[in-house]
Amino acid sequence: MKSTMHFFCDKVLPTMLLSTIMLAGATPVAKAEGAHFDYAHQAAWSEVHGERQSPIALDLDKAAPDLDDDADDSIRISRKTREAIVADNSHTIQVNVSPGNFATIRGRRFQLQQFHFHTPSEHVLNGKRYPLELHLVYKAKNGRLAVIGVLFNEGPANPAFDAIMRRVVRAGQAEPMREFDISQLLPANLSYFHYLGSLTTPPLSQNVEWHVLSNPITLSSAQLDDFHRYYTANSRDLQPRNDREVLYHQDAKR
Repeated sequence: MKSTMHFFCDKVLPTMLLSTIMLAGATPVAKAEGAHFDYAHQAAWSEVHGERQSPIALDLDKAAPDLDDDADDSIRISRKTREAIVADNSHTIQVNVSPGNFATIRGRRFQLQQFHFHTPSEHVLNGKRYPLELHLVYKAKNGRLAVIGVLFNEGPANPAFDAIMRRVVRAGQAEPMREFDISQLLPANLSYFHYLGSLTTPPLSQNVEWHVLSNPITLSSAQLDDFHRYYTANSRDLQPRNDREVLYHQDAKR
């Protein structure tokens, strides 16, 4: 069924908001749009706040089922990106993609802007915080942002993650990946939690549609250690859920 959540009016978000969601945290102080923020002192963040902040704790027992009806609320992702650039932007390891990669999310079309990683995970799933979380950042024509969150557990290695980390350079820009298959960073089953939240870095602006996948994938211990050579703590603290509705959509591939 369609979400019964109250969404803000669709307004084109300023370019600044898109850039700030691209930023994760550096250790210990990061800079976003001219404003310093320190992950060790998050209570001092003075940018835009509200009652719908991210990340939050997600619990299957506390989510409303997104029941099937005549609407397609699934996530359909274009697999291939071209000329993707891996960058250490001093806040996270980020992959900037060329225009042309689209996803259909709950019946609407979004274009992939970039994807990046947080450690440990920003969202907590059924009481568990995972070692790493991927954010795929999409934007619609009307400016609305949608983020797909993917959780990573320790387990078998993921070759696609190695392909990214091999291109990380401390300064400057790495050689582009001529083609990258983002489906290798996704589980086969795309069941997800859906809620309305915010950017997780200052200015913490709201109006972001979150879709956090409930099925984690794995990275090896060595791969996690590889990421931790660059960042060990670039995630925001949990925020109150308040009165927000959280939906759980069960993928047909269950």
